[in-house]
Order: sequence, then structure tokens, then C-alpha cells
Amino acid sequence: MRLAGPLRIVVLVVSVGVTWIVVSILLGGPGSGFPRIQQLFTTPRARKYKCGLPQPCPEEHLAFRVVSGAANVIGPKICLEDKMLMSSVKDNVGRGLNIALVNGVSGELIEARAFDMWAGDVNDLLKFIRPLHEGTLVFVASYDDPATKMNEETRKLFSELGSRNAKELAFRDSWVFVGAKGVQNKSPFEQHVKNSKHSNKYEGWPEALEMEGCIPRRSTAS
Repeated sequence: MRLAGPLRIVVLVVSVGVTWIVVSILLGGPGSGFPRIQQLFTTPRARKYKCGLPQPCPEEHLAFRVVSGAANVIGPKICLEDKMLMSSVKDNVGRGLNIALVNGVSGELIEARAFDMWAGDVNDLLKFIRPLHEGTLVFVASYDDPATKMNEETRKLFSELGSRNAKELAFRDSWVFVGAKGVQNKSPFEQHVKNSKHSNKYEGWPEALEMEGCIPRRSTAS
């Protein structure tokens, strides 16, 4: 009975000591060689590269991401080399076609504008894309309605920039496209979803589109 008190003290000291050692190991104390406990329960975040791409682009390529508008609520985005060229935050997007012109050699923005294809003047768009110089990259993201004001010349000009879908673009379709002045073939960077009440994601509009990739720098641009 006389040993009960001392034994309790010994047990308590031993328990505290063992607890301290276990905690020290789990928390990665000095020289423990164990990962910290936070790392045991934390999932590593996937690394993101320019414009949020999952992989880096090869040398002499430009990283991009183009996102169309969602219905008439969320505006489109155009990102190039980790720089946001057009977005609602920059306050330079609008209903219709949102277009960024980029120097294909340097990757520098030339000009970015939004063209209202529901109530605007299509001649403003034509004046913008008619005089493009060889090698100019053209980034396009739709928002709400990209096609009501389109005429044959507009569709022809986009087709010459490498578009496969410009000729059939219609009211409230979703469209993202990257082309260039002087291309010989159709662009691999294009997505198009038709406005259809049977498949629309939103009431009156199809789903928003998101496209990313790496574009080779042009060898010449004026």
C-alpha cells in the first residue's frame, strides 16, 4: 500500500514521457526524420503552369486558355502566357465576340475589343479584322450571342483565319477559336456548341466552353 503513491508517480512520468516522444515524432521534431503530421493528412496540390495549364509548353510556344461566356451572366476570359488579356475583371468584355489580336512572334497584345453581335454594327468588326498583318494571332471567345449580325464576309474572314465553324455559327451558340492571318490549314484550336433547347445546359444557352493549349510562335509577323 505504501508503494501505491510512488508507483502512480512513476506511471505518470512514464506516460508523459512516452506521449512527448510520440508527439515529437509525429510533428517531425529535430532529427526525427519523420514527416510532419500535417503532411500525412494533406493531399499535394497539382502544380499549375502558365494560364493554369497542367503541363508547361515547349520552348518557342505560347501558353493560352480561352473560356467562352456562360449564358449572359458570366463573361469570357482570354489568357496568354499567364497574362489575362480579356475578362470581366479587366472590364473589357461584352456581349457578342470578344477578340484579342496578338503579335505571333513576340506574344505581345496588339489590341483587344468586344463586338456586339446582337445590336451592334458588323462593320466595326470587319474594320477590325480586315487589315490584319501576316502572322497575327486571333483569339476569340463568344458571350451570349456571337452570330446574329454576322454576314458572309465576316464568316469568310474567320474561315480564312483557320475556322471550320464560322460558316455555321448561329444565334447564342458557344464558340472559342484561335486562328492566325496567313494560315494554310484549319486551326486545331476551335470548339463550338450549338444552341439547342434539347441539349442546352442553361435555359436558352448551351454550355460554356474552355480551351487551352500551346501555340508555336510565328516565324514572321508584320
